[in-house]
Amino acid sequence: MRIIIFGPPGAGKGTQARLLEERRGLTQISTGDIIRTAMKRETPIGKEAKAYVEQGELVPDTVVRKLAEQAIADEAYDDFVLDGYPRTIQQAEWLTEFLTEHDTPLHAVVSLQVPDEVIVDRLSKRRIHKETGDTYHLDLDPPPDDVDPSLIVQRPDDQPATIRNRLSVYREQTAPLEAYYQERDVYYAVDGVGDIEAIYTRITTTLDDIPTAAGA
Repeated sequence: MRIIIFGPPGAGKGTQARLLEERRGLTQISTGDIIRTAMKRETPIGKEAKAYVEQGELVPDTVVRKLAEQAIADEAYDDFVLDGYPRTIQQAEWLTEFLTEHDTPLHAVVSLQVPDEVIVDRLSKRRIHKETGDTYHLDLDPPPDDVDPSLIVQRPDDQPATIRNRLSVYREQTAPLEAYYQERDVYYAVDGVGDIEAIYTRITTTLDDIPTAAGA
């Protein structure tokens, strides 16, 4: 099965992609992860990406494209869930062209629908241990009692105003992508509010109802 999962920051797409990997045998392809892995392994593309990162610049779309296509090829063009790619219409067109060349079209594009205020509430309660990097959530996974409270901090990009700005940018970029995939009849909106297992059940129920993807 060939899937894209996307949603706003804090929608839980990474968590759901990992569950699909663990329970459905799909390989999670996260562009952030594959960039970091390529850099660590010092592959030719990884070195190219590292040059931009070390200069404090964003990795160009052309480099991300190479990494995403290589990751898909490594999975024999099947049984993957893309997390964080594509982000733009150009990237979506590249992906369509690439998959068409290998006769492996997408089965589904799952969009997790979560209201902005729910996202702001989720992310603004996220905390990080500034020495260990451990992540906590004030409601769902609070820091242990034996951890020094002074070491638990909120990241600048988890401030409510910053979150709302990130969401605004996301909505602007995503609206054209939603239309793009709706036109191709592979777009499925899934309610992303609730506990992790409930959301996972909604996703898998949606996937299992796709005739061309059943059993794929």
